[in-house]
Amino acid sequence: MGNNLLQIKNGEKVNRADIPQLSFADFSKALIDIADNDGYVVQFFAYKDGETNKLLAVVRQGAKLYVVGSEVDQTFASLTASNEKFHMFEREIAEQYGLKPENHPWLKMARYHANYQGNPDVFGNNYEEDTPGNYPYFRVEGEDIHEVAVGPVHAGIIEPGHFRFQCIGEIVLHLEIQLGYQHRGVEKMLPTVPKKRLPIICESIAGDTAIGHNLSSCQAIESLAELKVDDGAHIVRSIALELERIANHVGDLGALSGDVAFNPPAAYFGRMRGEFLNLLQVLCGNRFGKGLVRPGGVTYVMGSEQRQLILDKLSEVRPELEHVCDLLFSAHTVMARFENTGTVPKERAQELGLVGYAGRASGIGYDARVTFPTESYGDLPANQNNMTKGDVCSRGTVRREEIMHSLDLIETLVKRQAETKRVFMKEYELAPSSFVVTINEGWRGEVSHCILTDDKGQIERYKVKDPSFHNWTGLAMSLRNEEISDFPLCNKSFNLSYCGFDL
Repeated sequence: MGNNLLQIKNGEKVNRADIPQLSFADFSKALIDIADNDGYVVQFFAYKDGETNKLLAVVRQGAKLYVVGSEVDQTFASLTASNEKFHMFEREIAEQYGLKPENHPWLKMARYHANYQGNPDVFGNNYEEDTPGNYPYFRVEGEDIHEVAVGPVHAGIIEPGHFRFQCIGEIVLHLEIQLGYQHRGVEKMLPTVPKKRLPIICESIAGDTAIGHNLSSCQAIESLAELKVDDGAHIVRSIALELERIANHVGDLGALSGDVAFNPPAAYFGRMRGEFLNLLQVLCGNRFGKGLVRPGGVTYVMGSEQRQLILDKLSEVRPELEHVCDLLFSAHTVMARFENTGTVPKERAQELGLVGYAGRASGIGYDARVTFPTESYGDLPANQNNMTKGDVCSRGTVRREEIMHSLDLIETLVKRQAETKRVFMKEYELAPSSFVVTINEGWRGEVSHCILTDDKGQIERYKVKDPSFHNWTGLAMSLRNEEISDFPLCNKSFNLSYCGFDL
């Protein structure tokens, strides 16, 4: 496999001229061969090269990473028709560039905007009229079928998204999820702003993944600008990424507790989430880690006082976390709701290409920290997941395991001594006619940023992929043949990003 593709490294600068440009038939065959043989899609997108429409794909197979490109006309044969892992990518290509993947099994708009090229609409309708509210949703016919619509406006402060259930009695036959209500045009904007603003925008792509997205962006810039990052900065960045992971996992375990009306753990977890957000503030003065990671390193140095505050807080909170996790996962009433609910079997998860804790809970062992390590992860121990049945209980247990693993990693990293210097924002000269892709294990899973520069070193195409892009379909599949009352529980066990998808 991969004979016609260029093998690359995570974060490696590549000359665009070195990327193989295959005929579409060979391009399609090579990608489908990899996808059919336990390979997965990292990036697959369109861009304009002069007057030519081009596709570029980054795929992974085991610990190997490949890139390949092809030229296409206004239409091309859908890869999704042969392998589902390309499903969302092709829908996005159709919407962004007006290129139609012929015979795509479920071609519909992702974010509801006119394509960037002013090409005729490929969805057979007018995007201005076919808004999410007017979209002709899939319907199950029959006298006993009823339809339940949830959203797009939700209670509280949750972001907008619409869920359309086709039910027979209480059982869900089909769930269609429609997003795109807050499309912001982030990808289109990134090449147009001064380069020193890129980290500010990227750490706001998804508010709960400020470190994960910004780290991926800064690593891409560092590769193209040939910036060196010192060991101390690598340590701080890794600690920040793990604190972000813990804070979100802890918060979600609290939300899962609330969804089954088990209020004591919900209250405890909610309070402890704040402890880890406060540790990010100890690192950089911001509870979400904004302003910390910048090209070339970090903007705040971790001194002895910060080290001791972190170690003391971890020592205090660890036994509390263990106790509350035991309280949650030993309650028979909780397990009755968690176990065998919202199951995504391993085969289905592989077909969809699920990533992160959702994939690991279904038995897909991929963790980018291990397979494509960056920062300080190369010599850190991997986590082990002991429950992989693909249900709510597994997704909750994987989070519990990852919290404890991340605590160990942070304690190890804080004790490492390495000098670092603060970096300051400035404009950077990027290598011309180059390509780079970065991969990091954000708290939800694989975060990837990809940059293509033109012959003057300007950003020609900036591609962002949040792990939610892979996993929303997994949530829909988890509701098949489930009771509709289990939807909140399934939804929170995935806890996917609306804004991370609505780029």
